Amino acid sequence: MKERYDVVIVGGAVIGSSIAYHLMQSADFNGSVLVVERDPSYAQASTSLSASGIRVQYSNPINVKVSQYGLEVIRNFAETMQVGSDKPDLNFHSGGYLYLARSAEQAQTLREAHEVQIACGADVVLWTRDELAEAFPHLRVEDLQLASYGRSGEGWFNNTGLMYGFRNKARDLGADYVTDSVVGIGRDGGRVTSITLASGQVVKAGTIVNASGPRAALTARMAGLDVPIEPRKRTLFVFDCAQTPEGSARVNDGRLPLMIDPTGVWCRPEGKYFLAGGVPEDDRAVDWDDFEPRYAEFEDQIWPALAERSPQFEAIKVVNQWAGHYAYNTLDHNMIVGRHPEVENFIFANGFSGHGLQQGPATGRAVAELIAYGEYRTLDFSEVGYERVVEGRPFLEKAII
Repeated sequence: MKERYDVVIVGGAVIGSSIAYHLMQSADFNGSVLVVERDPSYAQASTSLSASGIRVQYSNPINVKVSQYGLEVIRNFAETMQVGSDKPDLNFHSGGYLYLARSAEQAQTLREAHEVQIACGADVVLWTRDELAEAFPHLRVEDLQLASYGRSGEGWFNNTGLMYGFRNKARDLGADYVTDSVVGIGRDGGRVTSITLASGQVVKAGTIVNASGPRAALTARMAGLDVPIEPRKRTLFVFDCAQTPEGSARVNDGRLPLMIDPTGVWCRPEGKYFLAGGVPEDDRAVDWDDFEPRYAEFEDQIWPALAERSPQFEAIKVVNQWAGHYAYNTLDHNMIVGRHPEVENFIFANGFSGHGLQQGPATGRAVAELIAYGEYRTLDFSEVGYERVVEGRPFLEKAII
């Protein structure tokens, strides 16, 4: 590790490692990069504990295009991230996402989002109740008004594979990684100047990138800045079915999608089992080290919604569960990416609110462009910049899970 780096990235999971990779592979960036990661096992990283999905069914074109680039990266990942003889296979499952609308308001939201998605070239269809029943005969559809289904370009994949692929390739291209914690950030007026590590070392920095996930507010405070990010707990449940509906679909070779019920409860196939989750009824900030699953959510919230939606989900049994953290943006539940307007060499890549894994590739490219060129060259992230935090102006996105 050197005494000074052109770019220091605080956080080395999928966001930080994607930024490091995109910088190091850029022909127009010849600087040095240091990534500081407090836990190289990534055991409690949001990346590792996520549901590992990617979708294009958003209501804002930026989010649609961000996922489209993410899918492009995922499809070419093995070749692009090859290091030596290692070609990381992300095992992408093209299962699609299925949104169900019960109320007239929910149906209208799907229609409006569908117009955005189609304008961006997404392969998404709207189905009536009868069309839904034909495609997925295991579902009870009597209470539904409309459904939105992604025929391609959506699914799930190896979450840690994406992170380690970016990390290993970034290191192969010359980025340095260090296992340590940032405990201080030096600042001289309108510029940050250095980081102080828990080990005692001070490293000078030309640019500092905050990619510290649910701990983003702690990192920002070290520089005398604020960002509205807090850890919100999400418990995921793996369950077995007495009679599995997987294989019964009349689309996509029988494979079931990730289904989002009107209640907000969702589930998808996970090998021979299913993975499920939802938004907790008591969704408040938790301690950064609180990863105890909320076991009661399955009986109180998850199972009742699934059993009402399908008779195959009436007889199910939990076989595993874990809790992870959303890096939750309390302003509008969407990413905050870009420079601080007054401290311009401090860059945010935070607040993904559960979408960081799928938005990691495009975020890495965007931040790398901002550093290398001083502007965005491919997809303009200005609408999700920090300025909206200062102005209290939410970035509207209706398709939030």
